[in-house]
Amino acid sequence: MRILGIETSCDETAAAVVADGTTVLSSVVSSQVDLHAAFGGVVPELASRAHVELLGPVVAQALVEAGTDGDGVGAVAATVGPGLVGSLLVGISAAKAMALVWGVPFVGVNHLEGHLYAAFLEEPDLEPPLVVLLVSGAHTMLVAMEGHGRYRLLGTTLDDAAGEAFDKVARFLGLGYPGGPVIDRLALEGDKDAIAFPRGLRNEGYDFSFSGLKTAVVTYARKHPEVPVADLAASFQEAVVDVLVTKARRAAAEVGATGLVLGGGVAANSALRERALDACIADGLRPFLPSRSMCTDNAAMVAAAAWWRLAADGPTPLDAGADPELPLPLV
Repeated sequence: MRILGIETSCDETAAAVVADGTTVLSSVVSSQVDLHAAFGGVVPELASRAHVELLGPVVAQALVEAGTDGDGVGAVAATVGPGLVGSLLVGISAAKAMALVWGVPFVGVNHLEGHLYAAFLEEPDLEPPLVVLLVSGAHTMLVAMEGHGRYRLLGTTLDDAAGEAFDKVARFLGLGYPGGPVIDRLALEGDKDAIAFPRGLRNEGYDFSFSGLKTAVVTYARKHPEVPVADLAASFQEAVVDVLVTKARRAAAEVGATGLVLGGGVAANSALRERALDACIADGLRPFLPSRSMCTDNAAMVAAAAWWRLAADGPTPLDAGADPELPLPLV
């Protein structure tokens, strides 16, 4: 079955066609980074208006690249939450309309579950139980994936998500938006051991807290203006990565996971990928680090999750709406 997936939860307008939940026939992403850069973050109203303009061409390109049209699509899926409500509604409305016109099922997909299934697009033989470290601008969580559709939340952020902390630190240092990629690049030139920034909750449970670290970076930079920005970036990034990997390793050992999976935009960070790989080798875990294109928001992961959800639950009712606070379904 070919599923057309649509992703408009934030500032990426994306469409993809995926066959049988694992084979990506096309994946098109139109980024709005330049649109929001001047504001230092995503402006919801601008994001939703851009989705309205971009979604039609993006869907058309995805269908062309997949070598199909409406007659070859077996279902249409869209992210229904969490995310920006205006942006979500654009994708949901378009997906429902196409499903009605083509006479195929509509499938509403949880954005977080989509990130979990991004791994299976590139490694379809992954076998649970797995521990998934899902790290993005809005979410930081550890999830035990015990089977398809069976998740247990081990820990989540109590304040700032890791990606949010990257953006805020980058904004304070005058590095621009988005902060993650620029701090990653700058950290390569700095000394990660130059400053011993705090590791909040590093050895306490599985919840995360990065607000204190963000404040520590700002305070240190103000008191020590002579310190190279590259050293600040490298030391900050090291503190974040240390906490993420330490907790993920401990979680994998506790739940008896066979592998560790990274997901979300921050999973593209080079230091996190390197440390996670080293940890898996040391602990005898199977590592899975998705390609950078599958870390960021995309519609292929939405279509993949939809394939499993359609098989398990059937179509989503057409009166289903957007839920900007939609939690990950847990068992």
